Amino acid sequence: MPPSHLTPAPNRPPGGAYLPRTRLRWPSRTAFLGLATLSGLLAGCRPAPPPPAPTPGVRIPFATSNGTQALAQVTVLCDLGPRDAGTPGGERAARWIANELRQAGLPARLDSFTNQTPSGPLICHNVLAEIPAATPEPSLAGRRRPALPVIVLLSHFDTKSGIAPDFIGANDGGSSTGLLLELARLLQRTPLRHCRVLCGFVDGEECRIQFGPHDGLHGSRRLASQLADSRQAVRAVILLDMIGDRDLTVTLPANGTPQLTLLALEAAKQVGARDQFRLADTNILDDHQPFLDAGFPAVDLIDFVYGSAPGLHDYWHTAQDTVDKLSATSLTTMGQVVAEMLGRLDTP
Repeated sequence: MPPSHLTPAPNRPPGGAYLPRTRLRWPSRTAFLGLATLSGLLAGCRPAPPPPAPTPGVRIPFATSNGTQALAQVTVLCDLGPRDAGTPGGERAARWIANELRQAGLPARLDSFTNQTPSGPLICHNVLAEIPAATPEPSLAGRRRPALPVIVLLSHFDTKSGIAPDFIGANDGGSSTGLLLELARLLQRTPLRHCRVLCGFVDGEECRIQFGPHDGLHGSRRLASQLADSRQAVRAVILLDMIGDRDLTVTLPANGTPQLTLLALEAAKQVGARDQFRLADTNILDDHQPFLDAGFPAVDLIDFVYGSAPGLHDYWHTAQDTVDKLSATSLTTMGQVVAEMLGRLDTP
């Protein structure tokens, strides 16, 4: 992810160009109320209401052993070498992810596409696997009812080009990919009851020169467009990014759907990790933004403090981003938070 991740996030105007803005306009009065509630809870301006009662959705058991397995997956991915989009290493990583999903019994598919960039054509490879709901979708008078809503879980797997010959992005791209692979395996064994889950491993998040409509966020823009074109009923988009740091400090950016931001905080509290989650006072340009632009509810779970000491960020986009900086404990915490969010979203 780019240095501009901490600059105001862009909206896409009708012409398709990105324009910087200091704040995003929330689309409805409901969203304003959600943000107001969130601000009140954090500021302590009024007594916090009790958390919502558990929903009738599936409870996904994410154990310490699952966090250990997720870290093992990160290690194997990093052993493949750099994964820059448009390179043989990037394609090799995509095929490895697809193979891991298939071995777990999931119908993974490779979505390869070419985008034009300021430095020429770029071939990217998204890896997608949909997990159907446990509740069968009934037919009505011989016709199928509309498909059940889908929850999208996202991770980018590509590495930033031009950093170092051996840059492996263990945290930036690797940690979220390892965790999403483990979540996909758990969901395959314990699917949600009322929602489908689409696991999207997207390519081309990193820009080559400077972020814009034709540089960076390639895979997420393509997937968001595909979902919009097919008129999918998207209940939520949950992006994971840089979530394996030993010193886990999740920063929820301002450009996220307020209800999902609040849900993430409630889920963190439920699993005993609330002190590791906080609100960022800025927008962060990341793979969730194209989904927001398409009108889908989305949130970015990202730890954007990654360095050798508190407050420093000196491991990000350097050769220091290696597996030894990660922790199975952090991956377990994040897996439990996402599992709790899924359970609360899994309603009829």
